[in-house]
Amino acid sequence: MSEKNTDFIRRIIDEDLAAGKYPDGLVTRFPPEPNGYLHVGHAKSICLNFGIAEAYANSVCNLRFDDTNPGKENVEYVDSIREDVKWLGFDPGDRVYFASDYFERLYAFAEQLIKDGKAYVCGLSADDIRRTRGTLTEPGTPSPDRNRPAEENLDLFRRMRAGEFADGTYILRAKIDMASPTLCLRDPAIYRIRHESHHRTGDKWCIYPMYDFAHPLSDAIEGVTHSLCTLEFANNRPLYDWFVEQLTDPPRPKQTEFARLNLTYTVLSKRKLSRLVSEGFVSGWDDPRMPTIAGIRRRGVPPGALRNFCDLIGIAKKESLVDVALLEYAVREQLNKTAPRRMAVIHPLKVVIENYPEGEGEEMTAVNNPEDPDAGTRMVPFSRELYIEADDFMEEPPKKFFRLAPGREVRLRYAYFIKCESVIKDASGNIVELRCTYDPATRGGDAPDGRKVKATLHWVSARHAVAAEVRLYDRLFLKENPSDDEGRDFTEFLNPDSLQPLFPCFLEPALTQAAPCRAFQFERLGYFCADAKDATPDRPVFNRTVTLRDTWARIQKQEQKG
Repeated sequence: MSEKNTDFIRRIIDEDLAAGKYPDGLVTRFPPEPNGYLHVGHAKSICLNFGIAEAYANSVCNLRFDDTNPGKENVEYVDSIREDVKWLGFDPGDRVYFASDYFERLYAFAEQLIKDGKAYVCGLSADDIRRTRGTLTEPGTPSPDRNRPAEENLDLFRRMRAGEFADGTYILRAKIDMASPTLCLRDPAIYRIRHESHHRTGDKWCIYPMYDFAHPLSDAIEGVTHSLCTLEFANNRPLYDWFVEQLTDPPRPKQTEFARLNLTYTVLSKRKLSRLVSEGFVSGWDDPRMPTIAGIRRRGVPPGALRNFCDLIGIAKKESLVDVALLEYAVREQLNKTAPRRMAVIHPLKVVIENYPEGEGEEMTAVNNPEDPDAGTRMVPFSRELYIEADDFMEEPPKKFFRLAPGREVRLRYAYFIKCESVIKDASGNIVELRCTYDPATRGGDAPDGRKVKATLHWVSARHAVAAEVRLYDRLFLKENPSDDEGRDFTEFLNPDSLQPLFPCFLEPALTQAAPCRAFQFERLGYFCADAKDATPDRPVFNRTVTLRDTWARIQKQEQKG
């Protein structure tokens, strides 16, 4: 391992290997529950688990779906998770498993606990179980069913499986210690009755194992050596260890916790993300404003940028709030090197070059990416009528405005110098067109007489332009930490300007060949990609991936000064 990629988890692994443990290699796992789409926080876990398997010899990583909650899980989520892992660049191959693969074995484990006097069927309601659990300073109250004979427990448990009882009638509980200072050891639930169809097993089962029971035993069944999970599972580690110690033989999986990802101006809670979708605040799980991997992909972020971001934030033991600007930085760094340059005008203002021959045109040579010497060039059509950005012109410019103004000359990128001669307005006084002249001697470069201009503008030929919708996406929340709700609903902090659709915008014709989700730099505007969902041949749609620089930080700084 290189020093820069060494974190406390990898140091633990290095110490284990140096001590002669795991001579056959490591087994990690990424264990999502298929009850929603994965988000950027899951990307951190994916990169960690699969990254360790890639870094150490003879090591593998399993993709295992912890599908023990049939009411909230479905095939759509399974398929999306598979796609996300693959998109990030990891291939579990044939090592794709489901907790439901082990339902028979998990059931057998539960029966073994009953036979050993370490589990019992309890008839208390969920409210009564919570009430009798005790507190951090007071022991819990044992269930009246705690000392039921093993034979009776076994009979009841088998009848639970046979479907004799309604939901909530009984649960199976582990018999550990109701006075334990560790609350999770106070006779936790193992199985509950749930008459719901499962997306893989159908109606075969009407009892389902609890996550805290199925998860450690699934790890053990798969031979996982290092069970890496986020800090919220630290409190339940004693229960994880208890189950594997009672029911499996060494070597047993070892649980290690790390800090989950918290990102500014973002929520990374499946429950909250699900609300955004179900209540119509966004268009779906793959809305480009969502922090889901599907949304990030649709917004044009390349997988390498997300992986680099995960490397930048690292793996730590302590929770922290990562600035979303760091993610945007990782995206810009990647796209600056790889994204082809194109010209587009999103707030169009028409320019007519009066001394350019009517009906004629030519092609200008444009660089695809100045950061990549192998990217080559392309030809961009030029004609008498063009579009430029409306904010590149001011009729009465302030002192430090160097772009186009009456009587002023600027360069058109890859083309000519032009000079504004007159302004045309509509009946309301709005500027609708500029009349300009060009200098034929300045084609593709500087003026032969040595005169200089202070601005270079991008443009699109009106005759050749492609009309498209451009969606300007911004951060979904206005509050830095919307999860810190101060007693208010987190949706109150949504940014009403997180999406600004613009139409018509005009693009150079080369963008008609843009592959969905492939990002381009619209020169001087930012990075954009063709939408993978809403675009049609008659109405292309491009999504803003990220701005060219951190405009959000600049705006906030200006507001603080004001």
